[in-house]
Amino acid sequence: MIRTELCDMLGMKHPIIQAGMGPYSTNNLAAAAANAGALGIISTSGLALGMGEMVTGGEKGTPYELLKRLLNRIKDDTKESKGIFGINCMVSAEFAQPARKIIQAVIDARNEDPEMRERLRVIITSAGDPLPWTETIKPSGVKWFHVVPSARHAKRCERAGVDVIIASGHEGGMHIAWEPVHTMVLLPAVVNAVSTPVVGAGGFCDGATLAAALALGAVGVQMGTRFLATKESDFMQMWKDQILKSGERDTTVARGIVGPARYLKNEASLELTEITVRKAPGLFLGQPDDLATVAPEVMSKEMEGFNATFAGDEKRALMGGGEVAGRIEDLPTVGELIEGIIREAEEIISRLPEKIGR
Repeated sequence: MIRTELCDMLGMKHPIIQAGMGPYSTNNLAAAAANAGALGIISTSGLALGMGEMVTGGEKGTPYELLKRLLNRIKDDTKESKGIFGINCMVSAEFAQPARKIIQAVIDARNEDPEMRERLRVIITSAGDPLPWTETIKPSGVKWFHVVPSARHAKRCERAGVDVIIASGHEGGMHIAWEPVHTMVLLPAVVNAVSTPVVGAGGFCDGATLAAALALGAVGVQMGTRFLATKESDFMQMWKDQILKSGERDTTVARGIVGPARYLKNEASLELTEITVRKAPGLFLGQPDDLATVAPEVMSKEMEGFNATFAGDEKRALMGGGEVAGRIEDLPTVGELIEGIIREAEEIISRLPEKIGR
């Protein structure tokens, strides 16, 4: 049994977090992950973007109302297992207003229902500065995780009072950092820079990578692309199939809504990359921009790709995915995936003494 500080903090079985991948739904996936003993995460970026009907199967309502319904649904879906779950919420300046409503929905849901308070235990914030959110999140008693791309950002998390820091390497899928620092460098740098527990993200998919994360000082891993390619994943089959077809070189980085984003290579993502080179070259030169300064053609092309994804247009769809897609070759159930990862990690760790010279 692999049990870490992350497991003890949340009362869950395995030190694995299922990433909240947006702007699409991870509702069924979050329930499956929580039922299998991992931390299941509901993506809320689609709600923040005004795509609530798409991510809830046609339901109407404000982001606050829709999230409250989703939280109650996952509570019911995990009632037997008593699984632990949470949400991911982008807190960049562009999303500050909907983010406040989303976070308030979590706080209110916990305050209104003792069982919800017991199992809805985590808010993961990302794509923004954690400090402005301290007074909102910390008094609620929910465990607060924040995603960072550097040791400097991790230290800011400590100032904010974050409970767990997620160090997300540049090889990850969809939203990534402006500077291309990958997990093998980033994770130990963050672990060495802070005393707060650290989770690794970006490139994790199996027992070997979990064992590596633990060796580098992490208390667990967060996985997105690997969970996307599972039977219970809410994502469309064409997306899962694209992952299975991809090699380790079959991703591309282009301008996304909140900065750089990594997509699986296809006609649409390569076109977006080409437009980024022409219209937003600062992405590749370490010169960040924002929605007020980025060329409108870039954002239009991305939204066109998102709409094509919802429409099932494989050729024109933009499908996020990490470099780890090149190591994914099957579509297991979430339970099979997690049990396999833990079993492999235990075997690798137990065999290490045999491989070390004496």
